[in-house]
Amino acid sequence: MEDAAAPVSAQEQVASPRRAPSQQRSRERVERMLAAASALIAEQGSDAMRMGEVAERAGVSIGSLYQFFPDKRAIIWALAERYTAESQACISAALAGVSDAEGLGRAFTELVDIYYGLFLAEPVIRDIWSGTQADKALRQLELADSRANAGFLTTVLKRLRPDADPAALDTTAFLVWQMGEAAMRLAISVERQEGDRLVAAYKRMALRELLAQ
Repeated sequence: MEDAAAPVSAQEQVASPRRAPSQQRSRERVERMLAAASALIAEQGSDAMRMGEVAERAGVSIGSLYQFFPDKRAIIWALAERYTAESQACISAALAGVSDAEGLGRAFTELVDIYYGLFLAEPVIRDIWSGTQADKALRQLELADSRANAGFLTTVLKRLRPDADPAALDTTAFLVWQMGEAAMRLAISVERQEGDRLVAAYKRMALRELLAQ
């Protein structure tokens, strides 16, 4: 039995529009900039955020900020990259040890609950996710991330259903993941009680498809 190759990261598939810091001092400065941007987005949203505000809150000159982030979009991109990297690590770890249908059901349900909780609690993530819809390059980053995450799911499905058509499993995993992202967007855009019902319905539908024999 041969598992799927490790998914290519979203960062590898889509080029980042910013300069990467090479020295520790520069990396620490960039961390302050991103932390400041996150705080401002949480307070007022990315549309209202201004580069001068980011520089002031980070305690750096505006020139230093522009050295690494030429515009606001580059900051949003960097935060999106960070989110995708963290989410891929979480998903990979959750699915790595799955060896049976019960384990898949449990791990998948927990991941959906974790994601839903994050989007309810973190305005920065919600803002970034909404922003991807208006930016073609960010949509490509999101799509690459979705394919990578679906790849982890495909690997589990191939372990559980070795006789199934690999292409069909790839399609199922990718579609289930894309539907999950759409379900999350919908759930956080309505009242909490309805959102909870939507997420619960998505989990039931997705698991029926994932666990079908």
